[in-house]
Amino acid sequence: MACSSHPPPPRSPYPLRMVFGILLSILAGTAQCLAEVRNTSYQPPPLQEYILWYRNYDSPAIRALLELALKKTPEYGDFRIIRSEEMGQGRVLRELAHGRTRLIDIANVASSTERESQLLAIPIPIDGGLLGFRVCVVLPHSLPLFEGVRTVEDLRDRGIRIGQGLHWPDTDILKINDIPVITHTRYELLFRMLRNDRFDCFARGVSEVMFDLAIENDPELVIEPSIMLAYPMPSYFFTSPYDYLTAHRVQLGMERAILDGSFAQFLANYYGKAIETLALDRRTVIVLKNPFLSEESRMVGRQTLDNLQRRLQLLSQ
Repeated sequence: MACSSHPPPPRSPYPLRMVFGILLSILAGTAQCLAEVRNTSYQPPPLQEYILWYRNYDSPAIRALLELALKKTPEYGDFRIIRSEEMGQGRVLRELAHGRTRLIDIANVASSTERESQLLAIPIPIDGGLLGFRVCVVLPHSLPLFEGVRTVEDLRDRGIRIGQGLHWPDTDILKINDIPVITHTRYELLFRMLRNDRFDCFARGVSEVMFDLAIENDPELVIEPSIMLAYPMPSYFFTSPYDYLTAHRVQLGMERAILDGSFAQFLANYYGKAIETLALDRRTVIVLKNPFLSEESRMVGRQTLDNLQRRLQLLSQ
């Protein structure tokens, strides 16, 4: 029986060996491309260096909190925190606002409407709102001046002069409450001015005063034991208004620390002892008005004052 009369398939103009060679070459090239994609699709971010204001860098608590926030965000890469050159707070804010140099990336300062409008704020109080609770560092011979002080009017009537930094929001707060203020641009020189009786009280936040006195190491500087000034004044990390990446990383890290409980542990570790030592729950609280806050920060500050006793109890446990 005859075979089917179907015509034979057309012959390839190329030898079979050549066709296989071409296919193998294509497959080899494809495999190489896939390997390259696999090897290059994810590259860990390079080491990030963050220049922190020297005053914050020298504070164990503030630097530890920034390290905590950065460690909570490993997807942004490894990091190193660098101490900035020494400069006053006014210049720090100007450098951040301009964003033209890398003299500083992050600073922790008290908040105000002006600062929040010019910079990027991470709106989480770094010390749980304690910066607005202030005690007086004084010389021993000034202690009688504070005996029996109970109100803002008592401060005014006795002419008690308070020392503060020229660019600190506290200065405007004290002035609007009609309390005499003596200022200087350099924080370190304010202690010298106190020793020279240029003012009677260097008002320091309860979250920072113990560290300050340990650095000064001067037995002639004492903490007045009976009063505490209180005003809503949250203290935030700030970055340049152009540095969204750093601001987002710090905020995300702090939010994660709040959720997993490590931020609460940070507060207890760094501020619990100070609160107990300063006996804040036994002091007369003199509340001052602060009209220099944004609505958001005003609400944060108001909640802090409203919950003062509960916060003190929690942190002193």
